[in-house]
Amino acid sequence: MKTLLSDTDRKRMLERIASVDPSAHGRWGKMTPDQMLAHLVESLKMAVGEIAPKPRKAPMRFFPLKQLIVYVMPFPKGVPTAKELLSGDASSTAKSKAELQRLCDVFAKRRGERVWPDHPAFGRLSERAWGVLCYRHFDHHLRQFGF
Repeated sequence: MKTLLSDTDRKRMLERIASVDPSAHGRWGKMTPDQMLAHLVESLKMAVGEIAPKPRKAPMRFFPLKQLIVYVMPFPKGVPTAKELLSGDASSTAKSKAELQRLCDVFAKRRGERVWPDHPAFGRLSERAWGVLCYRHFDHHLRQFGF
């Protein structure tokens, strides 16, 4: 299973991010490529503990639904996200790409840590779950724009 904690998978993901064209049109949803990159920045800040969105009471916090969503089920299209993950600077593609590189490096350096930040919808996640979830989230949004 692909994960942002794998050097190979992360490198390939960063190559895809580098190829994002701000003039691309989404296949679904309302985001522009700049907004999508800013959203990925905010989501990775959450994963490394730089921001902490408010927890939500959701059935996704519990087994087996959490495991199904993180590891198996395709991400649905057009599902609303936490407002805190939409508050990033969507004005600069280059700035977001550089910030994603920095955050991917911070994320990778967390390998081996026992305690990871809680996810607002899923609650406590393991290192493995964070790596897979982040990879799948990035992949979902890059496919949204054909990258």
